[in-house]
Amino acid sequence: MSTPAKIAVGGVAVGLLLLIWLPLWAVVLIVFGVPAVAYLALDPSQRRRLRRVTRRELGR
Repeated sequence: MSTPAKIAVGGVAVGLLLLIWLPLWAVVLIVFGVPAVAYLALDPSQRRRLRRVTRRELGR
């Protein structure tokens, strides 16, 4: 199994555990909040580069 596949499986497992122990609104906040905060933590030049890169090239 490739590394991205392992990360995806781990993310699904964590998501299911969160759904069991937390209310739905908290899970939604975590799922959308963490990537948004990570994006906002980037420098403007890094954000421009990330917008330019296609999804296929992100794994390189």
